[in-house]
Amino acid sequence: MDLEAYERRARQGPCFVCAFLDGHPDYGHELVYEDADHVAFLDRWPTLPGKVLVAPKQHVENVVSGFTEDAYTRMMLVVRRVTLAVETLYAPERVYLLSLGAKDGNAHVHWHVAGLPPGVPYEQQQFHSLMSENGVLDVPPAESAKIATQLRRALS
Repeated sequence: MDLEAYERRARQGPCFVCAFLDGHPDYGHELVYEDADHVAFLDRWPTLPGKVLVAPKQHVENVVSGFTEDAYTRMMLVVRRVTLAVETLYAPERVYLLSLGAKDGNAHVHWHVAGLPPGVPYEQQQFHSLMSENGVLDVPPAESAKIATQLRRALS
């Protein structure tokens, strides 16, 4: 992964969630879940197997105050559903849930749902396992499509 190119893209390109939803060819992801207000898709550069991003369709930039109480609750219920599907498919030791991003890049609120496989040494867990600086998984397109299909089944 070219981290400098990724940073340029995140900071200077269009909103990656909005571009994905608009069908921009450079921002395609494998769709896992969609309803009227939310979307979940595979991370293009996963650091853990089956890592999913969950976001509101509306461009929201504040992780809590950007939502009404009802909209936040519905968002968290989608995160929960996706997490349960990840747990069903991967049986992780732990699932990490994080909302990352900043006004300077990846501003659209999104949650990372990342299952830590059993047996990962402690020093490679937690933030270490989530940082692309420590490497990303090389998942061929056919494998990503298969993972997305399996997660969609687990969600249904």
